[in-house]
Amino acid sequence: MHITFIAGRDLAHPRAGGSEMLVDQLAAGLVARGHRVTLVCGGQTGARPYDVVRNGGDFSQFLKAPLTVRRRTAGGGEGIDVLVEVCNGLPYLAPLWWRGPVVCLVNHVHADLWPVRYRPPVSVAGRYAETVVMPRVHRGNLFVAVSPSTARELEGIGVDPDLIRIVLNGVDRPARLVAESGDPLFVAFGRLADYKRLDLLLRLWERVRPVTGGRLAIAGDGPERDRLRGLAGPGVDFTGRLSEPEKHALLCRAWLLLHPAQIEGWGLVITEAAVRATPAVGFDVPGVRDALNHGRTGLLADTEGGFASAWATLALDDRRRHAMGDEAAARARALRWSATVSSFESVLAEAVERRRPA
Repeated sequence: MHITFIAGRDLAHPRAGGSEMLVDQLAAGLVARGHRVTLVCGGQTGARPYDVVRNGGDFSQFLKAPLTVRRRTAGGGEGIDVLVEVCNGLPYLAPLWWRGPVVCLVNHVHADLWPVRYRPPVSVAGRYAETVVMPRVHRGNLFVAVSPSTARELEGIGVDPDLIRIVLNGVDRPARLVAESGDPLFVAFGRLADYKRLDLLLRLWERVRPVTGGRLAIAGDGPERDRLRGLAGPGVDFTGRLSEPEKHALLCRAWLLLHPAQIEGWGLVITEAAVRATPAVGFDVPGVRDALNHGRTGLLADTEGGFASAWATLALDDRRRHAMGDEAAARARALRWSATVSSFESVLAEAVERRRPA
């Protein structure tokens, strides 16, 4: 099959995250199985084992998408068998301009994030496009959700549950690179943006640090970098963006992964930490509760005070923390990217079959 993904960003984009990692793993995995794959996206791109077509900037790409995709179908052998619309907030509404099979891939529904990230009227228009227009335009198409939480969110905006397929993220499985730090070391990964709530983590650190000691490392970059540095008290290190080996080494050394985000599709970094026997503390919110098994692979909290208490409790209880780390590693080892690609490939085949004449 020739599969075309239309998505906001390539993995080389400065703001790339879990969604871009998932698309890259799916695309590369499908190519390895003999399929032809094209990624149409906006902004910066890099070399990939599949074709990457730049489609304007962060916002112009939504207007250019129909023409860009049609150009890919011109000439012999260029036909697209199935189009995958990656909806990360603002949708492309592909069924309005593409008549072939379409699958809608959703990491999470951004309904509550629109007013956090944008002001009216952009927030109002964006929320309406995602939660009202998108489900109607894709009526009858298959949806891929990355977690049970995302599946429930899709049902909540009117998507037929019979059309939702859950495809879980996988995780790379390198061996533990280095030993756990001898002194308390807590880490947080993510884009330095308001919706990741790293400012909240810095406030809670001031309550936890006198109890546990040690250091807090925050890995990543983004528009909130300078503000967060200004809020940081003693014992906080900002590492900037890390290479994959540097990220793995830091996760191995960490005592705990801290994940204060208010919503995720699937907490990919939680499973990346888990496979290195590092448990996590997060809030009981969609996506995080799917990746973290409360009481077994880490702890979930409902309140800020509960988060700080869970953080300090696990830091002070070596036996419990290590037991949770071992169980987290066992659970994460069952999540393979090969299984993710197989499940997604089955959804694509189903989408193509559904569009064939009876």
